[in-house]
Amino acid sequence: MKKTHAILLVDDEVKITQILSAYLRKEGYRTFTAFTGQQALELISQNEISLVVLDLMLPDISGEEVCQKIRLQSRVPVIMLTAKDDESALVNGIKVGADDYISKPFSPRIVVAKIEAVLRRAQGDELVSVPVVYRNGYLSIDFQTNQVRVQGEEITLTPTEYKLLRTLAKAPGRIFTRDQLISFALGDDYAGYDRGIDTYIKTIRSKIEPDRKHPLFILTVHGIGYKFAVEKDA
Repeated sequence: MKKTHAILLVDDEVKITQILSAYLRKEGYRTFTAFTGQQALELISQNEISLVVLDLMLPDISGEEVCQKIRLQSRVPVIMLTAKDDESALVNGIKVGADDYISKPFSPRIVVAKIEAVLRRAQGDELVSVPVVYRNGYLSIDFQTNQVRVQGEEITLTPTEYKLLRTLAKAPGRIFTRDQLISFALGDDYAGYDRGIDTYIKTIRSKIEPDRKHPLFILTVHGIGYKFAVEKDA
């Protein structure tokens, strides 16, 4: 991955932005810094930003509101910074469109690693020419032919099941709410309730998981939704 990406750091704690900026520049990234939500929105409108690291607690407007405004104009990935015990704020951040989150306090190296993972994920939306394999080949997904194999054997998924699996697998580690899965994966094709997603996930697990009672691939994030927990094989 070419590290020519521009990362926007949004936090009113100057020390945090200075430390993260130093680590990111060392890795070859360009950085922008904003200390308020309004500054962040102006920088996004004026520059080509690859990813935003956004604190939830800002002096002018909340991080959730900033994320909502970003989503009105851009699909740039957003990583939320949140206090470890502030679960409600985290849930709201995910709901308004954050791609991932990091709890404070954190290691700068963890932040850099998370940024790289989210950028890889964003680039992974493009179709690939070969099937993507997971867990040493246990599961493979061909995003061109829509074929899914478990231990080399092709399995049958309904169109809805495949769309949900594809959406989750293309964004490993990202937490999706049920509403987001409906919006991103199914759109106007889905006329059911959001809790109906749970039934589809249960069925997908029965087809791809070694043990559906102790899933490895699709994990439940209690109070929020689901995530695909496995990165593709190298």
